[in-house]
Amino acid sequence: MVPDSQRWISTFLEAHAAEHNAARNTQEAYGRDLLAFAAYLDPRPLADASRADVEDYLVACAAEGLSQSTRARRLSAIRQMYRFAHEEGWRADNPALQIAGPGASRHLPKSLSEDEVTRLLAAAGRIGRTPRDRQRNALLMELLYATGLRVSELVGLPLATVRGDPRMILVRGKGDKERMAPLSEPARVALTAWIAERDAEEAARHKAGKPANRHLFPGPGADGHLTRQQFHGLVKDMAVGAGIDPTRVSPHVLRHAFATHLLAHGADLRVIQTLLGHADLSTTEIYTHVLEDQLKDLVMNHHPLANAKSGTKKT
Repeated sequence: MVPDSQRWISTFLEAHAAEHNAARNTQEAYGRDLLAFAAYLDPRPLADASRADVEDYLVACAAEGLSQSTRARRLSAIRQMYRFAHEEGWRADNPALQIAGPGASRHLPKSLSEDEVTRLLAAAGRIGRTPRDRQRNALLMELLYATGLRVSELVGLPLATVRGDPRMILVRGKGDKERMAPLSEPARVALTAWIAERDAEEAARHKAGKPANRHLFPGPGADGHLTRQQFHGLVKDMAVGAGIDPTRVSPHVLRHAFATHLLAHGADLRVIQTLLGHADLSTTEIYTHVLEDQLKDLVMNHHPLANAKSGTKKT
């Protein structure tokens, strides 16, 4: 890569992280997107890119088969980097400013029925090689369905956050923003048992002269806690144990189920927005479409006039 391009990207990412307090995953995604654009331009530097270059790059991304959402994110990263470059006086213009881009497609989120979630919760307590693992897995699922946490928020929960038999826990989400998440009674029961297990583990570590692990769900990874990938694999195992197609189940699908089931039981959309940690209500509104589809199916399958055209009537 051209040295100037590398400097542009690294300087922009440092400033973006400081200004927006961006999550690490967001920073990494922006870094990959900008490196890909720089590689497309190579051997020309980012400083020489024109509007046509950016447009041609987006066409190349489409030809490569990248999704609308991925192309929209790449354009956003490029636009923000050049805005920063313009503000710093590196360029006289922003070549990506007037490009509309592909937009991000809004697919209806997959979800699970309440019965399927009940089966998953039951299966979680049976998955694991040891009683400790099974106890941890049961708590992971209870917390996920009770709170709708993002998987990164869940696996990274600090042990100190959940002490004292709380009715609600403080969650640090995207952009380091904090919110409160209420706990269900089953989640609190599972949490109490797991904290006792964790306290015994920490006492043993202290006695052995090992440093304390501050995470609720410790793991051998670099961050010291269970990784998202490990939890994703556990959820697949739980799905198999519950007799559900594992391709239909993921931590994110459980988050969708949390929101959809709340909405179906009459929860206010703005309350769900707060619980999910959505910055924009429009992000939460997609769940109303899921519920609308479910209601439509209910009417079409059970309304007495549903089969009027065929001359039959459901009883």
